[in-house]
Amino acid sequence: MRDDPEVIALVTAARDGDAGAWNALVERYAPLVWSTCRAYRLEAADAEDVGQTVWLSLIEHLPKIRTPAALPGWILTSTRREALRVLRIGQRTRPDDTLGELTADADPRDVDEELLAYEREIALRAAFTELPTRCQHLLSLLMQDPPPPYSVISSRMGMPRGSVGPIRARCLDRLRHCPALAAFIEEGSDSTGGGGTREQRNLA
Repeated sequence: MRDDPEVIALVTAARDGDAGAWNALVERYAPLVWSTCRAYRLEAADAEDVGQTVWLSLIEHLPKIRTPAALPGWILTSTRREALRVLRIGQRTRPDDTLGELTADADPRDVDEELLAYEREIALRAAFTELPTRCQHLLSLLMQDPPPPYSVISSRMGMPRGSVGPIRARCLDRLRHCPALAAFIEEGSDSTGGGGTREQRNLA
């Protein structure tokens, strides 16, 4: 598991009673709780109940957390357990369903891999916000499915068609070197023997 200095600082501050740090933790990991509930195919109301239970439990356990970097794993594990508890209760009113069928779509990856993927997503979003507005607009257009032709991008962005490719390359290079994302790229390069992470391949 990656020891994120920001997470460690937030956990430490929240443990000391900093309301702003607590709100930042909830904002940071609420999408993880929600996506986990979705993986277990919970209804929206059940997902909200699971989330509320997880956060209330965290309030109780936060002072006992000795390793702040372990918090994301605790949140993920607690959400999975609570989601399964809700599913078991729901079985009583779903006689034709089995718990196995209800959890068939749950993500089978281990906790560390899932958390790393989530932290990479956070880092990518943070790095994107550090880009100049022009780069954000250009890359947003290029990430559409399907991406518009360069002629359309040229018209919308007010730039020569022949400049779209070179500017795209410069924007991606700036994205790679944003501090929020650079750490993940370096870790991936070390662990893959120079092959690069999926993020590196996608940005190439």
